[in-house]
Amino acid sequence: MRLRNIPGSREAIAQNRWCIQETEHIKGQWHTIFGNQNPIHIEIGMGKGKFIMALARQNPHINYIGIEKYSSVLLRALQKMDAEPLENIRFIRMDAENICEMFDHEEVAQIYLNFSDPWPKDRHAKRRLTSHQFFERYQQILASNGTVEFKTDNTALFDFSLEEVKEAGWKLDAFTRNLHQDNTMMEGNVMTEYEERFSKMGNPIYKLIASLPQK
Repeated sequence: MRLRNIPGSREAIAQNRWCIQETEHIKGQWHTIFGNQNPIHIEIGMGKGKFIMALARQNPHINYIGIEKYSSVLLRALQKMDAEPLENIRFIRMDAENICEMFDHEEVAQIYLNFSDPWPKDRHAKRRLTSHQFFERYQQILASNGTVEFKTDNTALFDFSLEEVKEAGWKLDAFTRNLHQDNTMMEGNVMTEYEERFSKMGNPIYKLIASLPQK
């Protein structure tokens, strides 16, 4: 469930140093934002930032970009960043459909999708972040050796996602229908807010890892 609108959230975001405001000429220029040539990992739909901030703390040699379209949710992440600054993270408020406008060819080394909106109606299938339409977008920005990692507790969305990986012509590197009981795929796992909540409820967590087909 999304947070309700917080009055003044957009204004607060517009003044926050961790959130990118000028995006018109940022494509291909992310290394100048971070001031280094470290790999870039992105999380699409990063919520309140627990997952991406944990990764950034663990991996100071990687640059992380959190993408979130809901101002009220993004504001929570920015408040956490103000309390605990991490120089290897930046945020963008945007719709994921425009991702190719923000990143250049092979500019992104890794993509994370965590507990994405399932868009349950069939007519909305192309809006799902694991639809083949979105995999086509990811292919335009992901490095040749990069991967997409997806976690969810939604069975129908996971089944759909497995099929869409094939439809998009990607390689399914690994998957599990019970992440927390899979010792191999659980190694190094960082939990999101939703993952903690759903796993406490006894829901199995699904995960897949997909990569670009080798030319």
